[in-house]
Amino acid sequence: MTKSDLIQRLAERNPHLYLRDIEKIVDTIFEEITQALVDGNRVELRGFGAFSVKSRDARMGRNPRTGESVHVEAKRLPFFKTGKGLRERLNGESGSDDSSSSEDSWY
Repeated sequence: MTKSDLIQRLAERNPHLYLRDIEKIVDTIFEEITQALVDGNRVELRGFGAFSVKSRDARMGRNPRTGESVHVEAKRLPFFKTGKGLRERLNGESGSDDSSSSEDSWY
């Protein structure tokens, strides 16, 4: 699913909202998650997962084409860990509450 697909689905489910407003909401959510990670914070969406940043130390790597040793700089990388609700839905496990629709049960 692309960002535009997400926006389109949200628009279909919420016909009372303008498309431009949905785009702004999605952009704002992504920007807030990004800024939190840049600031070194963790973002947890209960039932869905958690975004965090992991640091990798500088190291010596190898160019796969030439076999030459190269220095790889230290860097920070985004990391996502799935939440329990998402894992259960992916693996077809039923939750404890069967009364809610399967479509909305993880959020």
